[in-house]
Amino acid sequence: MAALWIGACRVEGRVSLPPSVDAGPDLRTSPRAPAALTFRVSNWRDTAPAWPYAISWGDGATDHGTITDRAAPAHATHAYAAPGRYVVRVTVTAHTGATVFDTLTAFVEPPAMPQVFVGAGDIASCWRAHAVATAQLLDSIPGTVFALGDNAYPNGTEVNYTECYQPTWGRFKKRTHPVPGNHDYDTPAAPGYFGYFGVAAGERGVGYYSYDLGAWHIIALNSNLDMSPGSPQERWLRADLTAHPKVCTLAYWHHARFSSGTTHGSEPQTQPLWQALYEAGADVVLSGHEHNYERFALQTPDGRADPARGIREFVVGTGGGGAYRFGPPIANSETRGTDYGVLKLTLTPQSYRWQFIPVPEEMGGTFTDSGSGACH
Repeated sequence: MAALWIGACRVEGRVSLPPSVDAGPDLRTSPRAPAALTFRVSNWRDTAPAWPYAISWGDGATDHGTITDRAAPAHATHAYAAPGRYVVRVTVTAHTGATVFDTLTAFVEPPAMPQVFVGAGDIASCWRAHAVATAQLLDSIPGTVFALGDNAYPNGTEVNYTECYQPTWGRFKKRTHPVPGNHDYDTPAAPGYFGYFGVAAGERGVGYYSYDLGAWHIIALNSNLDMSPGSPQERWLRADLTAHPKVCTLAYWHHARFSSGTTHGSEPQTQPLWQALYEAGADVVLSGHEHNYERFALQTPDGRADPARGIREFVVGTGGGGAYRFGPPIANSETRGTDYGVLKLTLTPQSYRWQFIPVPEEMGGTFTDSGSGACH
C-alpha cells in the first residue's frame, strides 16, 4: 500500500515496489559468541528457484549461501574474534545479475560492558510536535532503542509509519527493537507495523521474540494476542525463560499490567505474562498504553509488594502521542509524571539504573526520575 497525490487529492493504493533485502537491526554481541543474523528478501519477482547471497561480516570473513524459500527468512551466525564495530553487508543476487543489499552494524563488546536501553511508547502523530522532541533526545543517547507500541498514529498504517514515525523516530530504525500496540491492530493483523519494522518485529503475525543485550536477556511480547495460561504466547514465554536462565531479565509489551491512569488503567489480561516472568525471577517490565510515566515498587503479578522477588514496572507512554491524566495512585506506585520524554536504562551484569529524560523545558518538560535496582 502506498499514498499518491493526484491534484489536491490523496489516493491510497497498491503499487509495484522494487525488490529489497531487510537484514534487520544492528547486532550486539561479545567476542567468540555466536551472533545471529536474520534477513528476508521482499518484492522479488524473479522466478529462479534459488537466489545466491553473500554476507560480508566486516572482519574479513564472508559467508555464501542460497535462499530457496521465498516466504521464510534466512538465518546465519558468525563469531567475532575481537571487540570492535563492524559493518555487515548482506547482498542477494538474482539469476539476471541484479543485486539488492542491506547493511547493519555489529557492536562486539566485552560481556560485562554496560548496555543502554532507551525508548518510550505511544509515539508519533503527524499533528503533534512532541515526537520530534523525543526523537531529538535519542539523537544524543547511544544504545538500543525500544518502541513500546502505538508507534504511529492514528491507526498504525503504512502511511502513518511513513509520514509520522519515519521523519521522527525512524532514523533510529536500525537500533530499534519494537513491540506493537492496539492502534497497530486497527487494521487486522497489523500489516503497517510488520511491514515497516520487518525482520526487527519478529515473525509476521506473531510479534514476540527475544534477544540478549550484554548480560541481560530481553523479551519482547505482543499484548494484542492471547496471553492466557496455556496460550501459544504464554507457552513460548515459559520455554524462552527456561532456555535463557540469565541473572537479569527484562520484558516489555504495550498494555500496562499496573497503572494509576484514568484512560486505560491496569490491564489484568497481562497477568499470565507477569506470572511466568515472576516465577522465573525476572526483574523489570516496561509498558505503555497509558500516555504518562509511572514507576512501581517491586511487586507480585497480583499487585502485592515483594521487595525480595518482585518485578519493577515502568509505564512509559510518553513518546509524543498525547498526555493522559492520573487518578489516585494505586498500590506500589512510587512516582508519576505526564511530561513527554524517554526512559534510559543502563543495564549492568547484576543491576540496572534508570533515568527519565523529559523534553526541553520550553516544551513543558520538567519532570525527572532516576534510581537503581539489583537483579534477583
